[in-house]
Amino acid sequence: MVIDGIYYALALTAGGAAVWYLTGPVFGIPLFLLALFCLYFFRDPDRVIPDGPVVVSPADGKVVSINAPAEGPARISIFLNVFDVHVNRAPIAGAITNVDYKKGQFLVASREVASSENERNIVTIQGTGATVTFSQIAGLIARRIVFYKKPGDQVAKGERVGLIKFGSRVDIFLGPEWDIAVKPGDRVAGGSSILARRKA
Repeated sequence: MVIDGIYYALALTAGGAAVWYLTGPVFGIPLFLLALFCLYFFRDPDRVIPDGPVVVSPADGKVVSINAPAEGPARISIFLNVFDVHVNRAPIAGAITNVDYKKGQFLVASREVASSENERNIVTIQGTGATVTFSQIAGLIARRIVFYKKPGDQVAKGERVGLIKFGSRVDIFLGPEWDIAVKPGDRVAGGSSILARRKA
């Protein structure tokens, strides 16, 4: 459980109790239900991290697009709805070399334009012989991106590194040394689903 969920749930429960006391149970119940939803939304399950030279998904969600141009990095885009786990994980082990936060819009995160126009946090990890970059992208409802690490920090593959609150998108950029192992429409789990394998 992410601690934020407990804070939200406590605040909503207190609000529900106050409304119940002042107006009766009918108007307090929605706040209690929202408190329960916050506890569900901010869940943080353990994951089995696969071994070997693979890239794991940085987020739970649905692969909405894969853009693999002839030149330049391939991009895998993952959309997180409000029912997905929103904790983000490191796709590879290595050192964080750059964290670049960019202000932007809050368009629907499943749209292609969200990758370039929405508020986002771009993180680069230098691993053994490979560099992987991923973006935490805010959505229509998500208005806060959280990232726990800073440049110079070492991360393990699948390690928890942050979260995006209430519906969002994560893009991951891969160089030609990787074979993509997913396709649009696939459901992936952060830290445990393999997005790509290192070429021999």
